Amino acid sequence: MTSTTRTTPARAHAFSLSSTSEELAALGTWREYPRVQQPAWPDEAERSAVFDRLRTAPPLVFAGEVDVLRSRLADAARGEAFLLQGGDCAETFADSTADRIRAKIRTILQMSAVLTYAASVPVIKMGRMAGQFAKPRSADDETREGVTLPTYRGDAVNGYPFTAEARIPDPQRLWEMYTTSAQTLNLLRAFTSGGFADLREVHSWNQGFVRGPGYDRYEQVAQEIDRAVRFMEAIGADFEALQSVDFYASHEALLLDYEEAMSRIDSRSGEIYGCSGHFLWIGERTRQLDGAHVEFMSRLRNPIGVKLGPSTSVDDALRLIDRLDPDREPGRITFITRMGARQIRDVLPALVEGVRDAGATPAWVTDPMHGNTITSSNGYKTRRFEDILDEVVGFFEVHRALGTVPGGLHMELTGDDVTEVLGGTGHIDEAGLERRYETLVDPRLNHQQSLELAFLVAEMLGRQNSGS
Repeated sequence: MTSTTRTTPARAHAFSLSSTSEELAALGTWREYPRVQQPAWPDEAERSAVFDRLRTAPPLVFAGEVDVLRSRLADAARGEAFLLQGGDCAETFADSTADRIRAKIRTILQMSAVLTYAASVPVIKMGRMAGQFAKPRSADDETREGVTLPTYRGDAVNGYPFTAEARIPDPQRLWEMYTTSAQTLNLLRAFTSGGFADLREVHSWNQGFVRGPGYDRYEQVAQEIDRAVRFMEAIGADFEALQSVDFYASHEALLLDYEEAMSRIDSRSGEIYGCSGHFLWIGERTRQLDGAHVEFMSRLRNPIGVKLGPSTSVDDALRLIDRLDPDREPGRITFITRMGARQIRDVLPALVEGVRDAGATPAWVTDPMHGNTITSSNGYKTRRFEDILDEVVGFFEVHRALGTVPGGLHMELTGDDVTEVLGGTGHIDEAGLERRYETLVDPRLNHQQSLELAFLVAEMLGRQNSGS
């Protein structure tokens, strides 16, 4: 039952909300650096007004929570915990409903239960939630039938309908991102501390999902957990640790106007925290060493993730560590590798070995989604489930061969029974994609596929921990 072990309760430190302090003013230095993937806001006065409003809004997360997470990520880097991070490729305002949020949380809780019970490892639970409303895009414009309009960059920037009006970047959407994130976090905290996440409710987490092989296999695990809980009850164990879980919010820190406006100074330490989420990451498209995103994120106290694709060199990784983690602080930096199933076994070893030999100890996490995107013959952006599984296996194989630590899993998933990724026990084929393809950006694992992946990872972790 180690996944329910509670860390020291997070303190809700007070924050300075002054927008004139020198420390907060220094965050604006990113504007002096090359910027990519930033919207061209049409009205600077309106953008500035929204920025000022966000600057004085209550923070979404607190310094104490962030500090606890950083210590837990240090555990993951040492192999003493495992990060499970999942959620939508891009949240939408319309789909940020209680039912859909609950389904995502349930799926992550189920995956966590599988990993914890089967692999005997504490699991850090983290959602791509409450802030993942923007996405980097490969092109600024999109053309359909001779009409060219700005690309959809997520609900935080513009609308999905292919109309001139909808595609205009609107800074008022930044405020809607804030309010929707706040509502999502309220639900998340209520679900994870109000009894919903109690491990004694492990069977109820399956309610409402379509039955299938993943459901049945999970029920077997749930029964074994029940037996363990009954044994604990018989010997008078304290169940306080089972009643709630720590659940963290994360997103790609893409829109720097928003991230700067949501930064606050901790009144106790005087340090700057990004208060839009507990864990923020820099994407593969925005990790330029001389770029605005690295400059901005280097000033925050949060644990920072960096996506690394197959073109990443050892020098790139070490220079990113120098910029973002010059003190080599445990838990500060997480490298999220997105290599693709065909390349991970060839590319990842030299990268991990080079970082290890330089004395750096980031948490290594695999993102098996983004390197495996294809287009189906009927025009859907999709992924093959077998490729996702293969990249996860390759990730563990590399770390096992080098004697390093596989620290976590980062994926795009939903608690809904969508048909966006090919394969799995549901045998989704190209024609099946048409049944329920709902994503506006990237394809996500559905509930069944997520559980299948959890069982594979549990098996790999079990081997890793047993040394077999």
